[in-house]
Amino acid sequence: MAFLTLISLACFAFPIYVIRPFRHQGMAELAAALFVKRIAPWVSAMCAVLCIAIAVQLRSRVRRWPLRVAMLVSLLLAVLGSVMTHVDVYERMFHPLDAPAFEAAQQAKVDGDDMVIAVNLSGEARAYPIREMAYHHIVNDVVSGQPIVSTY
Repeated sequence: MAFLTLISLACFAFPIYVIRPFRHQGMAELAAALFVKRIAPWVSAMCAVLCIAIAVQLRSRVRRWPLRVAMLVSLLLAVLGSVMTHVDVYERMFHPLDAPAFEAAQQAKVDGDDMVIAVNLSGEARAYPIREMAYHHIVNDVVSGQPIVSTY
């Protein structure tokens, strides 16, 4: 039962570990993470169902409360892993920035080496630091009365 629980949790955790910002992903590693992400809902659901079946079979045989608690925790974690494979974590991590805050260039805390995406429309300028864009990927803004989308 513990092995099935670990598989269910790994179906959720492995792609998140591999596909995260500011970390190099090799081709094989990324392909493996995307494969796991694609099959994770089915594999983790099977693990959760098997854990439920095992728990039902063992519930009358297991009398000691520490083992019952361990079995219940294992079952809950397997189900949690299965549910979490249906949550789009990347959508939650990389949400668009809809209300960016700006300050004058002289007050901005941007290093000289920092890269920015610069926009200049009708004399009004904005600079979106790549360091910040790496988390959001999209900034919705209005420059000179024109709605724009900046993406990285």
